Amino acid sequence: MSGEIINETKKIPIIRTEHLSKSFGDNHVLADINLEIEEKSVCVVIGQSGTGKSVLFKSIMGMMRPDSGKVWFKNDELTALDKNALVSVRKSFGYSFQNAALFDSMTVGENLAFPLKEVLRIHSSAAIQKRVDELLEWIELPGIQSKRPDELSGGMRKRVGVARALIMQPEVLFFDEPTTGLDPVLSEIINGLVVRVNRELNITCVLITHDIPAAFRIAGKIAFLDQGRIVAEGRPDDIKKSEHPMVKDFIRISFGGLNV
Repeated sequence: MSGEIINETKKIPIIRTEHLSKSFGDNHVLADINLEIEEKSVCVVIGQSGTGKSVLFKSIMGMMRPDSGKVWFKNDELTALDKNALVSVRKSFGYSFQNAALFDSMTVGENLAFPLKEVLRIHSSAAIQKRVDELLEWIELPGIQSKRPDELSGGMRKRVGVARALIMQPEVLFFDEPTTGLDPVLSEIINGLVVRVNRELNITCVLITHDIPAAFRIAGKIAFLDQGRIVAEGRPDDIKKSEHPMVKDFIRISFGGLNV
């Protein structure tokens, strides 16, 4: 195994990686990553900047080919699929970008409608409008269809970004630093939204975050990456007991030196 594994009750994984490795020249970004993510769970990936978190996400989603190893989504080995088959499977994934990545030239409604038209090829304006209206209501931002991204606050843009990731009804939603740049109040709103996505929509949520206290509150599983390797993984209460020096220091500093 690639690190210290904390015992936990096993369920059927919706995603798993086997001996996943990725390098860029002499920079070994991922090294022998073995990770299982349970269906309808919340899994948080933590680590210092540059430890390979984003590369891991992109490798799982098929946006980047690993140098070696395998990625499985249910019974499909993504690393063995050709381009067309991979594109089809990736419709089961949603991605909420760190900066929301909304199209500035489009309204909120047009941003949410875009993947329905361009990816799912839905042509019914009524069906598209219904789905857009429902999602904006669900994220508690009704009536902003005609606004443009530059008219929204940072927190609103984040929520609209999540809504766009949800519009295709994915089975797994990846969140890349969902609370970056937000104040504590807005961060709690976004963290609460992640929990709602998981519990109300039964979607598997996988997060990269530096908000360690929030990660320990909302995650069912935490995986710590250090120098491209998983050095500890398991339930939050078990991660707190890890004896790995980096994990201990990371937790101590993140919780302000308090015992957790």
